[in-house]
Amino acid sequence: MRVKDMPVADQPRERLLASGAVALADRELLALLLGSGSRGVSAVELASRVIEHCGDLTELARSEAHRLLAVPGVGPAKAARISAAFHLVRRAQTQPERARIASSSDLARAVAPMLHGHARERLVVVVCDGRGTILRRAVVSEGGSDHTPAPVRDIITTVLVSGGAAFGLAHNHPSGSLEPSPSDVAVTAHLHLAAETVGLRLLDHLVVTDTAWRRIDPPDRRDGLSHGNPHESRP
Repeated sequence: MRVKDMPVADQPRERLLASGAVALADRELLALLLGSGSRGVSAVELASRVIEHCGDLTELARSEAHRLLAVPGVGPAKAARISAAFHLVRRAQTQPERARIASSSDLARAVAPMLHGHARERLVVVVCDGRGTILRRAVVSEGGSDHTPAPVRDIITTVLVSGGAAFGLAHNHPSGSLEPSPSDVAVTAHLHLAAETVGLRLLDHLVVTDTAWRRIDPPDRRDGLSHGNPHESRP
């Protein structure tokens, strides 16, 4: 039976979307990569033949595209898709471990390349998962030499669409002053509340210069990161 002739709920793509990849057999996952079968052979059956040709899934993962071309029904496009998919997996497995944010100094190091040496104020958000692993770093606003807006809604949206559970903020003071302004303190307090409303956690908000950094503590709040550094610190 061709995949498209199956009941929609039984088709591999629909089952993956409904229940996740764990619900599919190896041949069904491979069939999604193949995209289609060949004359008289469904994509699932063709996937089974590809796995059998290589011996098992481990050998398939090591196979170059030209080896897959020996399977009837597998042309250059299908072979290239399979080879590319497994190569991406190998690259992902060899990537260095992502940095984590466990303290204010970690956050200061993470934002330094984006803030040091800039003549205009900019605000950077560092999005993290629940364990503090960095998922994304982004500039959310940029202003003049002594001020940049802090768009609370845009910051929260950036964290949510990035799949984050927590985030840190930092902005630079080109003047070299580490003293937070009243608006810096107010925005930090506002962000704590906004984050809690949507189930996020604001780890910290820093003022950064080219030579040092300082935490911004909103009134009555001391629940950011665990700190092994003084309130004001040099990198």
